[in-house]
Amino acid sequence: MHTAICTVFEKDYHYGVGALVNSLYHHGFRGIIWAGYRGNIPPWVTSFKQGDGYQEFYVAEGCAIRFVQLATPKHFGFYKPDFMLQLWEKYCPDVEALFYFDPDIVNKCKWDFYEKWVSRGIALCGDSWYLVPANHPRRLAWLEFAQSHGFLCQRQLDYHYNSGFIGVHKSCKSIIQIWQKLEELGEMTGHSNLQDLYSDNAFHEYPYLYGDQTYLNLTLMLTTHPLSTVGPDGMDFIPGGTIMSHAIVPNIKPWRKQLIMSALEGSSPTMTDRLYWRHTQTPIQMYSTAKFLWQQFELRCSAAIGRFIRRAAI
Repeated sequence: MHTAICTVFEKDYHYGVGALVNSLYHHGFRGIIWAGYRGNIPPWVTSFKQGDGYQEFYVAEGCAIRFVQLATPKHFGFYKPDFMLQLWEKYCPDVEALFYFDPDIVNKCKWDFYEKWVSRGIALCGDSWYLVPANHPRRLAWLEFAQSHGFLCQRQLDYHYNSGFIGVHKSCKSIIQIWQKLEELGEMTGHSNLQDLYSDNAFHEYPYLYGDQTYLNLTLMLTTHPLSTVGPDGMDFIPGGTIMSHAIVPNIKPWRKQLIMSALEGSSPTMTDRLYWRHTQTPIQMYSTAKFLWQQFELRCSAAIGRFIRRAAI
């Protein structure tokens, strides 16, 4: 299957992009990763080749990142469907399936798992807020919003999915178009500000259209494309995951975390922290050898501090 990966980033999230790409490469991905960005190309990009609307960075044999500069006022969380559609329409129309990953995700499994996964339906991972029954008042409010704009409920869902990852086969491309349209309707009707991902007003006021994730979950209720879903273990929100690891709020992003200080405050290194530092040096080298070795030392020390604090609390 001819597939591609995409992500969007700005500011220091380029560290997450580098670790994501390294983890995908080490698990067998060979192809193009499209990275939409605002600001500057990452400092770890040593050289690039100018393409038609993008800059291509050679990662390793068979793998490259194509950086696309984005000029949008939208928060990048709301820009995910726009970027995916832009890629399919302009940059890679021949791709059979497109995968979006947030830049604070690290991959854990072989790439062929993803290709088989997306061949069975839209690939999704359960959110940390997982059980949201079909009759949940927030879900019913989302549906009322959609129905007021001419959409029909096509299926009942009891689970809630994280928008940090989605895999879509080209035959299901219309789901991305609906996702984008719903976000724009939300702004037109004053329920969302597409420049502010997590507005308090959106969370607390009817119809509770909070962030891009709410719009994605509403979209799933309005379509009949098959879904292939895993639970919150798919992103390491609960133990036992084997697919990917996602550093979501309230966790500090791994590249920002002061590991020893966090451990002293009662927060041991997470699985995502460990995986992040495992994938920072090859094939893309993001840190000096000295910095990397120091972080390995901090990981061991902070893990030991965490164990000591847990035992002392018993």
